[in-house]
Amino acid sequence: MPTTELEPTRIRAVKTAHLDAAHVGDIVGALGTVHRNQPNPIRWRKRLLALAAIMGPGLVVMVGDNDAGGVATYSQAGQNYGTTLLWTLFLLIPVLIINQEMVVRLGLVSGVGHARLILERFGKFWGAFSVGDLFILNFLTIVTEFIGLSLGLGYFGVPAYISVPVGALALIAITVTGSFRRWERFMYVLILTNFVVVPLAFLGHPHWGQVAHDWFVPGIQGGLNSTALLLIIGIVGTTVAPWQLFFQQSNVVDKRLTPRWYKFEFADTVIGAVLTEIGAAGLMLVCGFAFAGTKLAGQFTDAGGVAIGLTNTIGPIAGTLFALFLIDAALIGAAAVTLSTSYAFGDVFEIKHSLHRGLWSGRSFYAIYSLLVVAAAAVVLIPHAPLGVITLAVQVLAGVLLPSATVFLLLLCNDKAVLGPWANKTSLNVAASFIVGVLVALSLILAGTVLFPSLDAVVASKWLALALAVALAVIAAILLRRERQLARSEPVLDRATWSMPPLSELAAPANTAARNIGLLVLRGYLIVAAILVVVKFGQTLIGHA
Repeated sequence: MPTTELEPTRIRAVKTAHLDAAHVGDIVGALGTVHRNQPNPIRWRKRLLALAAIMGPGLVVMVGDNDAGGVATYSQAGQNYGTTLLWTLFLLIPVLIINQEMVVRLGLVSGVGHARLILERFGKFWGAFSVGDLFILNFLTIVTEFIGLSLGLGYFGVPAYISVPVGALALIAITVTGSFRRWERFMYVLILTNFVVVPLAFLGHPHWGQVAHDWFVPGIQGGLNSTALLLIIGIVGTTVAPWQLFFQQSNVVDKRLTPRWYKFEFADTVIGAVLTEIGAAGLMLVCGFAFAGTKLAGQFTDAGGVAIGLTNTIGPIAGTLFALFLIDAALIGAAAVTLSTSYAFGDVFEIKHSLHRGLWSGRSFYAIYSLLVVAAAAVVLIPHAPLGVITLAVQVLAGVLLPSATVFLLLLCNDKAVLGPWANKTSLNVAASFIVGVLVALSLILAGTVLFPSLDAVVASKWLALALAVALAVIAAILLRRERQLARSEPVLDRATWSMPPLSELAAPANTAARNIGLLVLRGYLIVAAILVVVKFGQTLIGHA
């Protein structure tokens, strides 16, 4: 019976681009081991065992996406708008899968992290830009995770000066173990804890007919206005974040996965995407039904206030489960976001960066991780620290920087030297271009309304939607023409035997229309975003003069 497996001798013979020798070897997962030269399993039982061992990167990145900021956003949606925004989560599932599937292919085929590929294929400027903005955004995001942790433990009466340091030590202890398997098992414990959202959702006594309607039929309680539109943008921003791209690609590499395990890792990603949206939906459900008809409806303050509010409306069990979910979300979010930063630094500066390495052999990698955690925790403990401003900055930066990350992702997935026969097909490029266009439009609206509160977000969205439709039609036409030309000229390559050569042997990036359009869009977008920030900064200086 034919299979897609590679011959063991072929696997050993292929030269790879891995930057760390620890990235090559047996797949050692939380739930099992797959030997490096083991043939692809054919029987269902063995396939399920292989899937159990391979799963992890997709689950961690997706569940980690429901971090402290996500808990606050989904709870706000439920408390202020009931379940009428559930449809946003349904629409975001394919967006998550498309984005992260591209990252999975890049990691499996290239053997190096996202930051390294950007540096190699777009030069030092864009490499420094991608890692620099990732560092700033991730650091501020980690701060918000500690804010969420302090709110969650504060519900149980634990003061911040105890909860924050203990949380920081726990995060370091979880990661600095010298064992990928131990780290992933810790992550699985946090993922399983996320399931407290299931009984929590039922405690709100949801009306399932209404839930089914709101899940599939778009609508907004009270109608569309700027406030509701900004919350929708916030849901998108907290669900699709730049750190996810960097984390999953590097974690796939660190777990030693290769192209022949693509279907297994894709399944891991799909399962993770569904689970994360179930968690988000559970929060909307309990807040939507628990607060409906009470004086707390429409009065969201923060996640800590939600826990207290649930206690007052449907009982202490609900408040306790919500606080546990918030604590868990903050921990897994901080662990994943911090690790994505450490991976990126290792990629760019060629530091040994693998969770398979012991404490001494991976000391620089673990030191970066630990310093980020300690510094973020210290910021939260600073008396009168502007935590509200930091939270706002995370929202703005995430909105502004996400499009640049997705543009690089799309261009890399069309780079034949990197992906060869694994490069994007035209249909996927059209879908991904649409997603990038929507993210650019939403990011501009978010940045514009935060920087200029008087801006009418609804009107702005209509004009940007028109521009997006025109741009997408042009891009689709260009891509279709390009596919016909390439079909006539390019040789057919075998996915089963192809892998990216070492970085030093890569051909120079092709000067394609897709690449030129992508970089042009990126430069134009960043110029507009920079002008918005500079203008707002000038207005702030004049106002304080």
